Amino acid sequence: MKKKKHKKVFYIILGLAVLAIAIIGLPSLIAEVYAQPRLFQVGTAPISRVAIVFGAGLLRDGTPTPILKDRVATAADLYFAGKVQKILMSGDNRSIYYDEPGAMMTYAEKLGVPQKDIVLDFAGLRTYDTCYRAEYIFGIQEALLVTQRYHLPRALFTCNLIGLKSVGVIADQYIKQYRYSLPVWTLREYPASIGAMWDLFVSHPLPVLGTREPIFPENTLNQVGKKMTSLRQ
Repeated sequence: MKKKKHKKVFYIILGLAVLAIAIIGLPSLIAEVYAQPRLFQVGTAPISRVAIVFGAGLLRDGTPTPILKDRVATAADLYFAGKVQKILMSGDNRSIYYDEPGAMMTYAEKLGVPQKDIVLDFAGLRTYDTCYRAEYIFGIQEALLVTQRYHLPRALFTCNLIGLKSVGVIADQYIKQYRYSLPVWTLREYPASIGAMWDLFVSHPLPVLGTREPIFPENTLNQVGKKMTSLRQ
């Protein structure tokens, strides 16, 4: 009898564990399947007017981390290849001592990208915020998203569901410099993907907004406003 009880408890625990793994992994799996046909390298990427670069932290001296440098360098390659006209650098500017977009622009300029073709988003605190503000504040309707392979599924799923038509370009030029960090960043995507699904389908949070600053003034923003209104309903 005791053996049967122990077996029953074991199967219950096993079932709950499998269920928990499925719940945790399902959002990432959905995003991964969605992203598969939308992933490109620089050479195969389609032409778009804008590349969006997501922030990824700064070192103590205020310069971009290797991961962030990789994203900026990949966006620069897209620019020089004639794939994009402008680059939107989106990141955290929590204080005068922490300025991700500014550091990204400085690095891009070192690579030869002219300042006139760099646009800064100082309130890209999260992937969701960057996607939302790219459309609502900067009037972007279509873009190339530039980030690492592990991050692209969530970024693509988020931007496209918000209404920003996008495909992804993999930043992996300097991957050897941060390859030991990749397992940690990859694992982080599981809870982050759950949070993204919650934002997109349940809470619909409003990021920091402000005055609209369309990158291309000829873009009409009426449709953007309508999309944002429908998302909040």
